[in-house]
Amino acid sequence: MNDALDVAVRLLLVFAAFLVLPLVVGQTEHKVMAHMQGRLGPMYAGGFHGWAQLVADGVKFAQKEDVVPKDADRRVFQLAPAVALLPYLLVLVAIPVAPGSVGAVVDAGIFFALAVMGVGVLGSLMAGWASANKFSLLGGLRTAAQLLAYELPMLLAAASVAMAAGTVSLTGVLDAFEWWWVPWQIVGALVFFVAGLAELQRPPFDMPVADSEIIFGAYTEYTGLRFALFLLAEYAGIVVLCGLTTVLFLGGWHGPWGADGLGWLWTLLKTAVLAFVVIWLRVSYPRLREDQLQKLAWTTLVPLALAQIALTGIVKVAIS
Repeated sequence: MNDALDVAVRLLLVFAAFLVLPLVVGQTEHKVMAHMQGRLGPMYAGGFHGWAQLVADGVKFAQKEDVVPKDADRRVFQLAPAVALLPYLLVLVAIPVAPGSVGAVVDAGIFFALAVMGVGVLGSLMAGWASANKFSLLGGLRTAAQLLAYELPMLLAAASVAMAAGTVSLTGVLDAFEWWWVPWQIVGALVFFVAGLAELQRPPFDMPVADSEIIFGAYTEYTGLRFALFLLAEYAGIVVLCGLTTVLFLGGWHGPWGADGLGWLWTLLKTAVLAFVVIWLRVSYPRLREDQLQKLAWTTLVPLALAQIALTGIVKVAIS
């Protein structure tokens, strides 16, 4: 009974984090963009610092009419937002936050996380195909092409960490982590982070949802709460990507100079800093063209990831 209660409490905490953290990232994005770009609107709702902007957005989505196109495949159309969102909840369950604090210990945690994150892209494909809209279908196809291009460097970068730690378990990586890893794994960290942004279709890798070219990609025909679920999936993906980058490359709950006592606070702090970087990139860089996006993956990130694996092998042989 105690084991069952322990599992229930952990899953409840993970579910609460899944509901709260993406909203915090969304609210932070409003404020950071408002400051960086001089936007006044997000700073007025509710008075002090626009604290009610997130509430206003939620009410707006809830009030909008739920429309399903006449020629759409209704069941697939309605199921797509859930398919896009739920995989990130499964990944969040497997991310270790503090020693002994993880929803589920998965022996092949790295590959489990990357495989399940890839499933989320099916939501965009389903939405694009089921909408009976050529712009939506084009956005879905761009999503598939982007996934194929960036899944490989992301996996290779994660493989270099698995080589260094001698395990594919996320908790095992943290148990084996040493701070001197950071300098010679930094290239892999950049490849992993950039490839993750591209998989999430975040700016400057947002070609599949290019509003000036294909309206809003696979989500053109979505309104109300279903559209809000796609946005929530994007912010949940940011939390998961930043959490995985923290665990794989930045030591997770390990603090500098042996200050590991803070535990989960170190994990949340590192994740929050990376989430700020994600928002900063959206504000700072223009969207890449489709050819530039593909070229970056195949001619830059893949060679860098392979070089990182070679370096990891050399270091492992040198210290063994």
